[in-house]
Amino acid sequence: MRIALAQMNALLGDFEGNKNKILDFVARARERRCDLVVFPEAALFGYHPVDLLERPAVVAEQERVLRELHRQLPKGIGILVGAIVRNSSGKGKGYWNAAVFLEKGAKPRIFPKTLLPTYDVFDESRHIEPGDVSKNVFRFKGKRLLVTICEDIWGWPRKDNPYFSTYGQNPLRKVKRSAVDLVVNLSASPFTHSKMKNRLVVTKSTATYFKTPMVYVNMVGGQDELIFDGGSFALDKKGKVIAQCVRFAEDLNVLDLKEGKASGLNELPGEPEEILRSALVLGIRDFVHKTGFTKVHLGLSGGIDSALVACLAADALGPMNVTAVYLPGPYSADISFKYSKRLAENLGLRFVQIPIQRVYEQSLQELESVFGRMAFGITQENLQARIRGMMLMAISNREGSMLLGTSNKSEFAVGYSTLYGDMIGGLMPIGDLLKTEVYALSQHYNSQQELIPKTIIARPPSAELRENQTDQDSLPPYDQLDEAVRKLTVGFHSPENSVERRVLDLMLKSEFKRWQAPPVLKVSDHAFGRGRRFPVAHKARL
Repeated sequence: MRIALAQMNALLGDFEGNKNKILDFVARARERRCDLVVFPEAALFGYHPVDLLERPAVVAEQERVLRELHRQLPKGIGILVGAIVRNSSGKGKGYWNAAVFLEKGAKPRIFPKTLLPTYDVFDESRHIEPGDVSKNVFRFKGKRLLVTICEDIWGWPRKDNPYFSTYGQNPLRKVKRSAVDLVVNLSASPFTHSKMKNRLVVTKSTATYFKTPMVYVNMVGGQDELIFDGGSFALDKKGKVIAQCVRFAEDLNVLDLKEGKASGLNELPGEPEEILRSALVLGIRDFVHKTGFTKVHLGLSGGIDSALVACLAADALGPMNVTAVYLPGPYSADISFKYSKRLAENLGLRFVQIPIQRVYEQSLQELESVFGRMAFGITQENLQARIRGMMLMAISNREGSMLLGTSNKSEFAVGYSTLYGDMIGGLMPIGDLLKTEVYALSQHYNSQQELIPKTIIARPPSAELRENQTDQDSLPPYDQLDEAVRKLTVGFHSPENSVERRVLDLMLKSEFKRWQAPPVLKVSDHAFGRGRRFPVAHKARL
């Protein structure tokens, strides 16, 4: 049997577009004499539909397109495609997250997902009913295929595999091992720093348990804050990788089971910063395009965060679609303008300047006419940030351009970002990057040539909201802050020292800000966003 690994970028809810893309992959696989094409989880619907499943008409339209897909398939080839289907058992929730086997002239076969993740960004059991993976074995071309979907292979006991979610069961152990010739897994597994390594662990555990080859097909593309990195692969029965798709792009790879060979064993990027860059570029590009925009803009301050976002945006969308806006205020340094402009020139961005000093002075005058004069403090600082935000949003309205925010995870964690100021925008591309990661990725951009002026990287970080301000006036040193944020957000540790106690207190006090923040591209195991559900009003400080 020749199997095509169809690593596809699906657009959530674009059933017709996804169907046409599926048919294109099938045609290419047929040209390469494939018998079976395996697509990612929810390839027809897009992943994850969340509360779109509360709209029956949406699911009905996907079902109509699924039937149309079946009719339009060419003869002589079968497909396994991820879709949301109605739960025909009459028990439990209304839908299954399923793999559907389609072949011209044959009745569709449905294989529901068993393990439904409810941790971090996932909440599948909200609308989905679990199936029984032990019933997901079928014969095709003389082979017995076990069909699994994403989480179904992540239930191995802790002693065998630390990378799993606690379900209290491993449904694969209910499958008779001697009754399986090939394991197939359809996945929509989002990118994080450690995910690829973890996937190899659980797939090798699965392949060696059944002593069969295994095909793992993962979705690629950005969907809201999630980035699906692809990287689909196939293993032999000993767990050795024998086929490898690229990451961060669509791909088609072919595995010949008879010969045990594949058409491609692509070498994956190994440098962490290049992997991170590729993930963020894909996330920005798909978020912008899938929401109907073609252009973006950002406030370029002369600092490292906005410089990095500018580089990523130029990579993702092309420099001709990115506008850099410099908004000098009363405390902006001359070198901020100089190096902001130089960065924009290096990247080929449109560069515009909108001074805010007159608007700031007039606003402050109006405020003081009612409340009286006040000593300089946070009111004046945040007023500047919010005027910048107002101008940047006005550009969005005027030019139909999406505003990219420039806040990082370290700032988000401790509330060192102004609500309705630098926290505005349609997307926060680096909102899951610690400050030290921002520096590392910026240095990576400069590894071939000096795109980001060295002065921007070397100068002390500052919001420039008062005279001679630096971030360290208000925050611990970034190496200490980042370590505390990492422990408190990803590791869920209790604070162990004064820095960690201070960071936890700031983090919990500023939760209300993060509830109002734009989507943050997720690249860590625990990002600020949909996967972090902390209350605003509480007294827990442990």
